[in-house]
Amino acid sequence: MAIGKEGNVKWVDGLRGVGSSLVVATHVARGFDEGLFDPAMGENGSIRFLQLPIFRIFVQGRMGVAIFSMVTGYVCALKPIKLSREGNQESALKSMTKSALRRPPRLVLPTTISTFLVWLVAQFGAFAVAKHSSGWWVNSSSPKMFDTLQQSVGSMLRNMITTWTRASNSYEVNQWTLLPLLQGSMKIYVFMVATCYMAPRYRMMAALAMFTFYGFANDPYFNMQFFWGAFLAEFQNHPVAIDFVADRPKASRLFAFICLAFGLIFASMPERHFSWALWSNALKEFLTPILPKDPNYGRWSTSIGLWLISLAIHFSPLARNVLSNKYFLWLGKQSFAVYLIHGTLIRTVLCWMLFGFAIPENTTNDEGEVVVTRYPSPSGPKLLICASIWLPLVYGLAVVWTTFVDPWCAKVTEKMVSFTKQETDEKPLLPTR
Repeated sequence: MAIGKEGNVKWVDGLRGVGSSLVVATHVARGFDEGLFDPAMGENGSIRFLQLPIFRIFVQGRMGVAIFSMVTGYVCALKPIKLSREGNQESALKSMTKSALRRPPRLVLPTTISTFLVWLVAQFGAFAVAKHSSGWWVNSSSPKMFDTLQQSVGSMLRNMITTWTRASNSYEVNQWTLLPLLQGSMKIYVFMVATCYMAPRYRMMAALAMFTFYGFANDPYFNMQFFWGAFLAEFQNHPVAIDFVADRPKASRLFAFICLAFGLIFASMPERHFSWALWSNALKEFLTPILPKDPNYGRWSTSIGLWLISLAIHFSPLARNVLSNKYFLWLGKQSFAVYLIHGTLIRTVLCWMLFGFAIPENTTNDEGEVVVTRYPSPSGPKLLICASIWLPLVYGLAVVWTTFVDPWCAKVTEKMVSFTKQETDEKPLLPTR
């Protein structure tokens, strides 16, 4: 199905759903099985199934945030691009002003509600079990309790603010991505305003120029993804790109397969101990000469992988149709809610299922220092069984959030927009001479 002619852009929602699922999987793995992030169990050690290339993508999860970044650029640019290509620049500018005004409250309102709910749960000691977990991600990301209500409320309010000033929230650490995503959407709106009257081919060049600029700035995870998404939205509406897929189906399928295969290999890069496996060491040696100084190999390889995978999606109508089916679209609909609530449910419900409710007593060493008693890491089968029961709960609560909280936030946002909107019959005041 040609994207430009028949409007098959639903695959973006399906891809967003895949991204949120990958984030959930990586946080479960990071919380209870940190070894999966290495390419092997040690130097010259054995290799587990989920440490193998491609399969490891499902648990190491960096791809999820990269998908959110690319989709942000794509979605923010898509409608203005279509309107601009139709010669309707005024409607494009009007659309962008409305979207830019709605976007901050549509992100801030639900995240503020999420922070408040996590804070409320923390007051009842719900994270006490997680604080004794041997997994560093679980215990370090669990909020602490304060001695007084004043301190506790002050901490909650500070974190509601620092989410949007420092990309930091100790009540829900996963919210660190929301500030760069909000900033990225605004950069795309500014870019589209600046290029609204450009010919499409020059706007594509401008998007690639920004993409390249942020490559030299060593920022592949967010800013390069934003502008790659904007470029992709333009590219998938370009007649030459559309006709190539329609007129050369065999070549398109071959190109899509090659892009997908290499994309999955690049995205498999571990975040450390590259020398523990031949394939990851070879990948590092390949990337080193072509990347900027002091690169984050994990983020760069994931980003390169996603760029190739997104090209594979463009050249494969089958891939777009798969991502557009009702199951992936359903995942996409719940994606933001899942992202907001899954971390808290890992540190509460899943920890309770794995470790129980009893809080072990701390011990004191010979120097008189308090040593926190840790629960032993759960076995693989136990983690798998508990996670398979826990996961439907996550998505069930996400449906509740999507059904009740999201519509309320959307309603409040629309009221704010309508309250601040200038009436069309109002005439601006002109300065008098």
